Amino acid sequence: MSCCAMRWWVAVDWIETLLKEGAKKVDELEVYCGNGTSVSASLKQKKISLATSSKECGLCIRTIHHGRIGASYTNNPDQWRACLDAAVASGNLATPQTWNGLPKPSPVPTIDLSFDPDLKLEPGCAQEFLKTMLESAAAHPAEVTSGSADLSSGNLTFANSQGIFYTHQSTGVSVSLEAISGQSTGSEFDHAAFIDDIDPEKVGERATFFASRSAGGADIPTGDYDLILSPLAYADLLSNVFVPALNGRNVHMGRSKLADALGTMVTAPGLSMFDNPHIPREEGSAWWDAEGTLTRRIDFIRDGMLEAFAYDLKTAYRFGKTSTGSAVRGGFAGLPSIGHYNFTVDGKGENIADERAIYVHSVVGAHTANPMSGDFSVELSNPFWMEDGDFQDPIKSAMLSGNVFELHKNIVGLSKESRSIGSYILPSIKITKQHIIGKHS
Repeated sequence: MSCCAMRWWVAVDWIETLLKEGAKKVDELEVYCGNGTSVSASLKQKKISLATSSKECGLCIRTIHHGRIGASYTNNPDQWRACLDAAVASGNLATPQTWNGLPKPSPVPTIDLSFDPDLKLEPGCAQEFLKTMLESAAAHPAEVTSGSADLSSGNLTFANSQGIFYTHQSTGVSVSLEAISGQSTGSEFDHAAFIDDIDPEKVGERATFFASRSAGGADIPTGDYDLILSPLAYADLLSNVFVPALNGRNVHMGRSKLADALGTMVTAPGLSMFDNPHIPREEGSAWWDAEGTLTRRIDFIRDGMLEAFAYDLKTAYRFGKTSTGSAVRGGFAGLPSIGHYNFTVDGKGENIADERAIYVHSVVGAHTANPMSGDFSVELSNPFWMEDGDFQDPIKSAMLSGNVFELHKNIVGLSKESRSIGSYILPSIKITKQHIIGKHS
């Protein structure tokens, strides 16, 4: 019987045996184990497909012996002995590195910040989200092409040979919709840890709004313009260039333009960037990171000045630093790496859409930006003229080119409202003198 079929509080009993066996073979080891259940429903045009349910579970063991780190993964924790042997064997082949020990246990709050006890993993709930999105999508003349609704719940246990035994429960809800009007497309999504924080009506209405209102856009001449980037558009540029430059590993390996910028102004005054892992009801919130280090707020940039970089244990030990509790994993099979939990951009909010500017809903091609130099060129998706807080005429296809680091020095305003985009909490931003490549004269 695999852990997916066991009661969770029974399934974790074997972890203590695993730790005892592992302690006979290596200096230290850690266990990262969990299971999850999800329910999904999807749309094909306006037809609701049958909802599906799936389960997953996994076990990852990491060993440290004489500075050699080994790891192995299995999706059947009943096979933990073989998994342990494989982790030890992989460690024997690893290159030794400086290692100062796994974390020891600390008091941890018992409240799960991202767990909704009222969330029921029922197919009918996912289908109801789809119906709501379809009803609200009818507000604008566009055809729905696809959509989805997903609900999930998971349990996670982290333990190590230093005595840590932490558990964590989490839930998640996500909805999305895509639409088309002529040659113009539109899409929208929402996600949250708590079911009451999801707004399927807004998702459906916004998707068809962008599709219908973007049709028949006019060309604009190439030139410099004031722009408003939505949280979605901003997230693409931020995540592909600026945030990686705050990664301690990139800093010390010569892959960050901000490596020598501590204590200097790197953005517009008044702009702050921080990771706060302890925000209630946010999906990314957690009391401890993927290595068992307690998480804390990290102020990377305060009022424009760079103050900190992010570290996990391996990078911190290698370069004589201290872990910032920033280790994350990409799943049960993933090894720890430097990341963040609720990366937030903050500052004084204002009505940034009063004066005429180009509003950009999303961008295409941000992944091609140069992470070292910050240079980028992206296609604008669903751009509009905006004035007095209202969408004006749509703009035909255009390109935005520039430099992400310089862009942050030209931010002149943040919206009052922020939005969760994956692991980011972002406002819309207004930036000046951005180069738009439009119709050539």
